[in-house]
Amino acid sequence: MPGAAILAARAALRSGAGLVTVAAPAGVAPIIAGVVPSAMTLPLPENTAGAFRSDGVERLKAYVKDRRVTAFAIGPGITTHADAARFVLHALSGLPAPAVVDADALNVLAAQEPEGVAQMLKERRHPCVFTPHPGEMSRLLKVKTPEVEAHRAKAAERLAKEWGGVALLKGHRTLIASGLRTVVNATGGPALAKGGSGDVLTGLLLGLWTQALASGRVEGDQAFKCAALAAWIHGTAGDLAERELTAWGAHSTDLVDFLPKAFKAL
Repeated sequence: MPGAAILAARAALRSGAGLVTVAAPAGVAPIIAGVVPSAMTLPLPENTAGAFRSDGVERLKAYVKDRRVTAFAIGPGITTHADAARFVLHALSGLPAPAVVDADALNVLAAQEPEGVAQMLKERRHPCVFTPHPGEMSRLLKVKTPEVEAHRAKAAERLAKEWGGVALLKGHRTLIASGLRTVVNATGGPALAKGGSGDVLTGLLLGLWTQALASGRVEGDQAFKCAALAAWIHGTAGDLAERELTAWGAHSTDLVDFLPKAFKAL
């Protein structure tokens, strides 16, 4: 689903990131390159269904090393095809960089044996930020979605502790938990309840985190701070879009266009 990758890439560029690369199956890489000319594309091997193949991870590893990639995001538009699932697992266990894990990458993890996933993630040398919506969180924790919604803070804190990363639980009053502390984001409204909004958040968070890592100017838990900042900016962009375009008319592409105004609001 190239649209998801396009939204994430555009948001990463709007975050201030200096250089963004989209790794995509070879068949859709030209589409992404045509829509997001400011980003580079890295075509990777694909299967007959057009999904990633696991052998593409070796090329991705070489790219991460050669280009000194600061961080990566995985999941938007990737699908849960068996080959793509193997790609996700090999990438998360083998790529030496911090990661934002979203969308179908989360669904792939939810389909695995929980203890094995927790061990794999805790053995990574680099941190992760996980960005599930309530439905994805229910699959990750093996509980019903209403239970997640009834105990949102508990769910976010549990995932952060079990997987050893930062959990960002989307929805009304987004929660960001590190296992040591939890904050609630107050920005954002109905305009964010549109397909693709989460992809924008993923790209925005990746761009902010990359800059924090590269600059060295953010002290303390960079992953937690960048996740909280991304949630605030994302929600503010949604509020600004809703004010101008209405909650009915605003959609995920508009969020990207309103990110500069959200940065000004800081």
